[in-house]
Amino acid sequence: MGFDHEKKHRGETSCDKKEKKVVKENQQYLADQEEEELGYQKIGRQMSEASLDAATDQEEDDDHGNNLQLGPQYTLKEQLEKDKDDESLRRWKEQLLGSVDFDNVGETLEPEVKILELSILSPGRPDIVLRVPEDGNPKGLWFTLKEGSRYSLKFSFNVSNNIVSGLKYTNTVWKTGLKVDSTKEMIGTFSPQPEPYTHVMPEETTPSGMFARGSYSARSKFLDDDNKCYLEINYTFDIRKGWATS
Repeated sequence: MGFDHEKKHRGETSCDKKEKKVVKENQQYLADQEEEELGYQKIGRQMSEASLDAATDQEEDDDHGNNLQLGPQYTLKEQLEKDKDDESLRRWKEQLLGSVDFDNVGETLEPEVKILELSILSPGRPDIVLRVPEDGNPKGLWFTLKEGSRYSLKFSFNVSNNIVSGLKYTNTVWKTGLKVDSTKEMIGTFSPQPEPYTHVMPEETTPSGMFARGSYSARSKFLDDDNKCYLEINYTFDIRKGWATS
């Protein structure tokens, strides 16, 4: 799912030390199992030491981001008006806004982003389309992935009221209570429009081997530069020998 390896330089707390100790113990366990099981393949690139460190820092970075003091918000009309003397900036904003109907968006400060659906794309097979429940919490098993298969995630979403700046997707995955994966993907900045936007994540490969199979829990979020969360999804999924039969 791609990892965000950028880390903040900060003092190490006792909580950091404790979590790093748990990570190292888990890595040692995986290494020992690899020696004992000839057919075992580590969850590998997606569960390497760098990945686990990134998973630890990911949530900490998101928490620290809540303390950022960002500038004032403006309505769409105000954003165009305040930089009207800067020709290059005005043209950039007009290009970003496109054919926005200012009468419909009104004077709303807060953008609204609605995630319509998530799809799992895998070569040679039908897309898995996942409808997002109103409360953001799918009941039971949400989907099943085949081990060792290539796949991509596609998001479909609407933007209304105002420009959403720095929309991003974060995803954290646990297996048997241990954090095994963390992803952060910048989606972009979008102006309001009636038609949905789509965004496809880079292609990834599911891990394989007997220790990679099983049930996972995950939490996905869609946030903007202000760390406003438009959707949080808590769900479970499986990795199995084959795709689920519909």
